[in-house]
Amino acid sequence: MSGVPLPFSGKVAVVTGAAGNIGLATATRLARQGADLALLDVDAAKLEQARATLLEHEVRINIHACDVTDNEQVRQTVETVVAELGQIDFLFNNAGYQGAFAPVQDYPEADFARVMQINVVGAFHVLRHVSAHMVARKFGRIVNTASMAGVQGPPNMAAYGASKFAIIGLTEVAAKDLAPYNIRVNAISPAFMGPGFMWDRQVELQAKAGSQYFSTDPKEVARQMIGSIPMRRYGNINEIPGVVAFLFSDDSSYMTGVNLPISGGI
Repeated sequence: MSGVPLPFSGKVAVVTGAAGNIGLATATRLARQGADLALLDVDAAKLEQARATLLEHEVRINIHACDVTDNEQVRQTVETVVAELGQIDFLFNNAGYQGAFAPVQDYPEADFARVMQINVVGAFHVLRHVSAHMVARKFGRIVNTASMAGVQGPPNMAAYGASKFAIIGLTEVAAKDLAPYNIRVNAISPAFMGPGFMWDRQVELQAKAGSQYFSTDPKEVARQMIGSIPMRRYGNINEIPGVVAFLFSDDSSYMTGVNLPISGGI
């Protein structure tokens, strides 16, 4: 060991959706760079598994089962994080739900409401309570998980697309509101990421949805999706955490209200 402190030593990061692929990959990157972690997810069992994978890193790791759609639960969880870890410096506001795939005229109303409740209202709850703590300290770095679905609306994804357009807008508003308090707020917009469950799910569901945009054969849908990417490949989940870490770091010190595509050129 050189004795040189890690770049995020002494910082505390909150990660929501921490038991999912993107959340855990990003938590791993932040721990590797020295940040203490508060991991939030609705799935307590998967949170325990996530913590177990991170124990090799010499940082504090606290887990909190939390439903981001419950405002009071979020408020109490944020207070607990501050009490246990002393502060919150970074927020990766990442919890989300992809929802159904169907043309807008057939899109299930209950699913639309669920997507918006998790992706927009839930993200707002977390942003509101964490930023209030950051305002009091006059320091904070926030990254919201948007999506290329919120940049170029995809077919058959009315709820998810609308929710991610909303996240980009919320990011821009929050960046202005919080700038006077030395708090930067940015967003990331991943596009097609794989391999794994999410890639397989969207390929299969786009094929089943039936539209002029995609084949009914999942293998052909996969080829069509890859063909729409200038780099001609899907992204790897591990290509996301470095972008988040950059937005938390001083290397992005004059960036706020920005949405960074992670899209292979789409």
